[in-house]
Amino acid sequence: MIKSKKHSRRKIRYAIRNKVSGTSEKPRLAVFRSNKEIYAQVIDDVAGTTLASASSADAKGTKTEQAASVGKLIADNAKKAGVKFVVFDRGGFLYHGRVKALAESARESGLEF
Repeated sequence: MIKSKKHSRRKIRYAIRNKVSGTSEKPRLAVFRSNKEIYAQVIDDVAGTTLASASSADAKGTKTEQAASVGKLIADNAKKAGVKFVVFDRGGFLYHGRVKALAESARESGLEF
């Protein structure tokens, strides 16, 4: 069987999800990166609800700049929902580039993880 990038990422993603779970006190900050956009959600896995979300659909600039603005936006939306502490779920993506820019921007904007 030929292993694709998609298959490899799926295995990594499942391994991360076995270790990381969001609660109402400390929800999960999930990141999804497509070729065009980047999305972030703050999720309470126990209740099965999304508390806050943000995407780069309206953002301007380079992809890395868009990711940084999404990080700032998700931090603001999480604060409005009453969330200060989160668990970071990189979704099987490497922690560099756009994912790193989003995480650092969220940290600078007040989310703690």
